Amino acid sequence: MTAPPPLTWLYAPGDRPRVVAKALASGADVVVIDLEDAVAPDRKAYARAACAELLCDPQPVPVHVRVNALAGPWGEADLAAVAPAGGLTGLAGLRLPKVSSPADVVRVARRTVPARGGAPGLYALLETALGIERAHDVATAHPALRGISIGEEDLRTDLGVRDDAGLDWSRSRVVVAARAAGLAPPTQSVHPDIRDLDGLRASCARGRALGFLGRAAVHPRQLPVIACAYLPTQEEIERAETVVKAAAGEQGAQALPDGRFVDAAVVTAARRILSLARRR
Repeated sequence: MTAPPPLTWLYAPGDRPRVVAKALASGADVVVIDLEDAVAPDRKAYARAACAELLCDPQPVPVHVRVNALAGPWGEADLAAVAPAGGLTGLAGLRLPKVSSPADVVRVARRTVPARGGAPGLYALLETALGIERAHDVATAHPALRGISIGEEDLRTDLGVRDDAGLDWSRSRVVVAARAAGLAPPTQSVHPDIRDLDGLRASCARGRALGFLGRAAVHPRQLPVIACAYLPTQEEIERAETVVKAAAGEQGAQALPDGRFVDAAVVTAARRILSLARRR
């Protein structure tokens, strides 16, 4: 049976080992150690070394590292430290910021993917208009790429968007690109106000409606809200069970007693709901 997909991805600054330790015990599905925006320039070397030391050992949950962009002054050193040729036992994925072309992904893959396999998965963050325009090209850039998502704060600045709805077209484009490339649905970008749980809840509902699955967080208090928002309701579970049961008993399209029409696409969606329901 396939394991249900992760729903919560908690960021922790790489130069604060105690915060990273708390993140690993927070219940997040994935912990993302950040070497980029959360770390000041004069702390980059320390964060890199602390991260590499931690990842020498297995970790209780999958750990990803957001490295600095390779076009900047720290990206190459990040890769050398946390994704060396021999690999680090505790590293499950690399998150690549400010990806604007397939070449950005290929460049990292050449550094981190050995011929024998076993490398960490790569995840591209699209944070510029050019990155969004090339979303499908990026999504199909290399077999090691496991996912794409949006860095909304940077994209908002690049586009000059003033209203949140102004990002919906970009969000949908990335959802479609991921699906077309055979990747998992993208995760939502962080909700930066850690006190605004009602706003987070509403934003997650909007993201789920657009086709996202799960969300990045910057504080443990956001995790239960995200998980609840992305888990199917009891009503959705019951409806999905009815669909799957009907499909098992009769092949082809059919109408249920409540008037719903069931075909292969509806059955696929129902099975996806039941897969997520196993997390409850």
